[in-house]
Amino acid sequence: MSAAAAVAGVAGVCAVLAAWEAVAAAEQERIVRAAARWLAPARAALRSGREPTSPERRRLVLVATLSLAAAGWFVIGPLAGLALGTAAPWLARVVLRARRARRRAAIAAQAPAIARALGDAIAGGHSVRGAITAAAHGGGVSGPAGEELRHAAAALELGERTDDVLAAFARRAGPGPCDTLAAAILLQRDAGGDLGGLLRSLAAALETRARVVGEARSATAQARFTALIVTGLPLAGLALGELARPGLVLELASTPLTAAMIAVALVLQVVAFACVRRIARITEQA
Repeated sequence: MSAAAAVAGVAGVCAVLAAWEAVAAAEQERIVRAAARWLAPARAALRSGREPTSPERRRLVLVATLSLAAAGWFVIGPLAGLALGTAAPWLARVVLRARRARRRAAIAAQAPAIARALGDAIAGGHSVRGAITAAAHGGGVSGPAGEELRHAAAALELGERTDDVLAAFARRAGPGPCDTLAAAILLQRDAGGDLGGLLRSLAAALETRARVVGEARSATAQARFTALIVTGLPLAGLALGELARPGLVLELASTPLTAAMIAVALVLQVVAFACVRRIARITEQA
């Protein structure tokens, strides 16, 4: 066989392999796009911080179950994968709750800016409805608070009542400064008076409150961080021991006395962590 024929054969084999890789890449891209479309509503719920619907919740639980079960299976073993997969619904609920809490905290942090933007718009001659629209589109409020304002402005443009829009805004923002803001607008609108001046005074008061809460958080940060470290040390020790000697956890759990001592220690650690968190918790409701 001549060299040209050999080169042609190698080229043909490379062409077949390249075509196969191209087909596989296209299939994988379609799978990725399909998975992205399937998970898009759940990702939107996580980004927005709203309460997910039942189908979105099922998708999140399914993804969490598969991911945690696979991770536990590969890293530790089948029993760990089964345990993590079983705990996936609870973990998904914890993640959603934490996400919603972070979003509400971000909105509460922007409450002074919302109050000042509304106060400036009302002082400029707008009604309450017009002030909400002006603050949403030109008040300089960004982040989740700006999204909520734009949501409220869109609801007003669709003809919803001001009371319902403000109540929905306060409900989505959670207990705290936005509750106070909505109540102040409704009460002052019905009772009369300088609503613009009231909102500016409320903005100053909310800024003072945020500063005090920040100082309190700084004062309790060491206790909360220490509680987290102390609680995590035994679990980290077990994980390192399992990595250094696979099967260590099962070996310890197979002895009744050792298993009972580990269970009691874990329960005491969790109770201690909960007590420290409760003692150091900062109540942010207005």
